[in-house]
Parts: sequence; C-alpha cells; structure tokens
Amino acid sequence: MTDLIFYQHVVSLDKEEHGKLKLDQVRNLDFARKTNSVPLVMGEFVDASRDLPIVFVKGADQSYMPVALLGLRESENLFIKPDGRWDGRYLPAFIRRYPFAPADTGDGKLLVCIDEKAQCLGVDDGEALFDENGPSPTLKNIIALLQEYQEQALRTQAFCKRLSDYNLLVESNAQARLGDGSDFRLSGMYVVDQNRLQVLDRDKVHDFFSSGELALIYAHLQSLGNLQQLVEKLAARLGN
Repeated sequence: MTDLIFYQHVVSLDKEEHGKLKLDQVRNLDFARKTNSVPLVMGEFVDASRDLPIVFVKGADQSYMPVALLGLRESENLFIKPDGRWDGRYLPAFIRRYPFAPADTGDGKLLVCIDEKAQCLGVDDGEALFDENGPSPTLKNIIALLQEYQEQALRTQAFCKRLSDYNLLVESNAQARLGDGSDFRLSGMYVVDQNRLQVLDRDKVHDFFSSGELALIYAHLQSLGNLQQLVEKLAARLGN
C-alpha cells in the first residue's frame, strides 16, 4: 500500500499558482471507489471500530500500520454507493482530507499539498482556498485537520512499534464464504494476539493503559467482528 493511494498528481499548495482554486464541498467519493483499505491514525480507532474492521499491515520497511478494511477484493470499495456517497457511519480521515495531504519539510513545519487532478478542485464553483488576506477560512480548517492528522500519524507509528516490540502482532488469514459457496481469503493482515496480550508483562500492560493505548487495542479487536458486514455487503453486490 502506498502512502498516497488514489492521489494522482501531488504538488505543494502555492498561493501564486493556486490562488484562484475553489473546493467543491459536495463530497463525491468516486476517487476512492477502487480502494479496498485506507490508513487509520490512532485517534480514529474508537469511532472506526463501530463500523469498519481495523487490521495492521506491514510496509516495505517491515514496520506496521493500521488500516480500515473497505473491501474483500482488490480494487473494490464496498462502502461507496453508485452515486459516489459513503455507505457507512464513519468516514476515515484519509478520505475526508482528500484532495489535500500533509508533508513534512524536515524542520517540523507542515507543508500542505494537493492533488491537482482532483475533480473537486476548480475555479468556478465551490469555496475559495485563498482570499485577500491569505488562506481562507475553508483552507484554515483543512490545515487544522492536516496538522492533527500529522501529529496523530507520528503517535500511531510509535504505537505500532510498541505492538511489534512486544511481539503482539500475528498474521491472520481471514476466510469468508458467500451464499453461492465461493470462498475469500484475506492474506497479509496482522492482528493483536489476545493470548499474548493476556500474559504480557504487567509493566508493559501498564504502559498501554497509562497512554490510553489499551483501549485502542480492544477497539481493534472488537472491530474484527465487522468483517461479517463486508461479507454481507459483497454478497448483496453479487446478488447472493
């Protein structure tokens, strides 16, 4: 999984070059229609767990990251309706922030980037990104979202490293069977092993508890029950 799935042409946002751009706030999510999972940050776990399965995947650098599963097959998002609306209760921030993305300049400052090919950007309709004073109220709200996301992403990396260091993540190849008897297997997913968690050293458990991360672990475990919802959505789409 890449860091910028469904982004096509990402550039830094510049007032001189993009001063006339407007954002269409009517959300059509067709851009995410072929995305079967998106990254999550730890601040989303509780809300996302009520609707979406949360699992962990391993990147090219062997580090783990949490993702929300949105589909059971490649290039299929079961939460996008035919008209482009979201068919669920919680919309992940990775999708909400589009067509914007944060970048780290290396000096701790946030660099705002945009997908220049996003259909929701134009010069005719929508909310202006800049006004005579600089960033518009709309853009300021977006910047605040990106700043929070970036901060949460760093904390999430530390959380995942702790799970890995404590040897709590195990590969889980989930299986599902549709009404027509066809089977699906999801590979490359990692989950917290409850048995290992139960025998974890007390000091390490306290670390998770004092940081609030123990609640996130249980939100992740509870969310796995939402896999059945994906099976039902796929069966409905296939007419089974």
